[in-house]
Amino acid sequence: MEQHRAVVVGAGIGGLTAAVALHRRGRQVTVLERAADLTPVGAGIALAPNAQRALDVIGIGDRVRALSAWQGDGGMRTPAGRWLARTDARAAAARFGGPLVLLHRATLVELLTSALPEGVVRTGAAATVTDPGDDHRPARVTVTDAGTGARSELEAELVLGADGIHSATRKALFPDHPGPRYSGATSWRVVVPAPGRPFAPHETWGAGRLWGSQPLKDGRVYAYAMAVAPAGAHAPDDEKAELLRLFGDWHHPVPEILAGVAPDRILRHDVHHLPDALPAFHRGRVALLGDAAHAMMPSLGQGGNQAVEDAVVLAHHACTAPDFVPGRALAAYTADRLPRTTAIVRKAARAGALTMLSARPAVALRNTAVSAVSLFGPGLALRGFDGICDWNPPVEPVPSAGDASRPA
Repeated sequence: MEQHRAVVVGAGIGGLTAAVALHRRGRQVTVLERAADLTPVGAGIALAPNAQRALDVIGIGDRVRALSAWQGDGGMRTPAGRWLARTDARAAAARFGGPLVLLHRATLVELLTSALPEGVVRTGAAATVTDPGDDHRPARVTVTDAGTGARSELEAELVLGADGIHSATRKALFPDHPGPRYSGATSWRVVVPAPGRPFAPHETWGAGRLWGSQPLKDGRVYAYAMAVAPAGAHAPDDEKAELLRLFGDWHHPVPEILAGVAPDRILRHDVHHLPDALPAFHRGRVALLGDAAHAMMPSLGQGGNQAVEDAVVLAHHACTAPDFVPGRALAAYTADRLPRTTAIVRKAARAGALTMLSARPAVALRNTAVSAVSLFGPGLALRGFDGICDWNPPVEPVPSAGDASRPA
């Protein structure tokens, strides 16, 4: 039986952040990832000031901020190109203490893995929690080698379930929970070279459809789309043809971006979320974080940000006391995170329903309301992110200079 101090199930953004946070606090950690490698999906992630302050705790916040693309005025538009509302990156930075940073997920994964010692992340290792343990016995995890099918058992003082929206860890802890629910919309994501003509960052709302175009620091563009669709639907030909049907006649730069997309580089996923809150984010010695705990619609751009918050808060509670008592430490984690994330999940669902309105009268009323709010300047629109983007971690930041892989 292998003995481990802390085991993280899943090497996504939340799992890797938790691993770095635990490592910096001197905890021995192992990350188990079922995929054969850590090559992330080809998509971007927006890190708001709340997540950046969490990354300050593990020493990489400034490195993330350095990747911020220039963002001046942007805003919300109609498919014909009319501006519904203008946003000001400077106003947002002043209100929430920093800029929004958009970067490729591969870049963030590289930053996080570079802060971990060699051998911490084990790929091709599918993990299943077989016993959550308690204050008097360790948790048990079965690990299946993806290549050979060989199984091994390990014991751990602490297990973190960061295995995504369809989390097997969540199912093991809370088998009676209904699990994720289809939101009614599907999404597409692409990263492409920037078009020849410049454009302002924007999100465009149509009838049951949404498109966003955002610049990356390296000169590429992260574009995302969402549309009302039956669960499990796919294009009869290919996803590029589907996007052209849905968005091909929208304003610049949408047609130019689509022209530069290869069909096999388009990611399509149905949007699921967890509208039914879990009773807790832990059981025994096992805690959940990120989508495994509180998957939300992408309408507030907070899914990855909340996973990063979870990671540093969990490490704080797991490592503060000289002696780790699972019941006490993880109950404190649940008390900190469950009310906050439940509120954001519900707010994201309301915002998502607003963006996916399809009936013409409802769309016209929505657009009129958005335009009216914009007349009062960016402050009124930004107020919706109060209590989200101004969050501060319970731990002081550490210097970002030097070797981030060494415990602080």
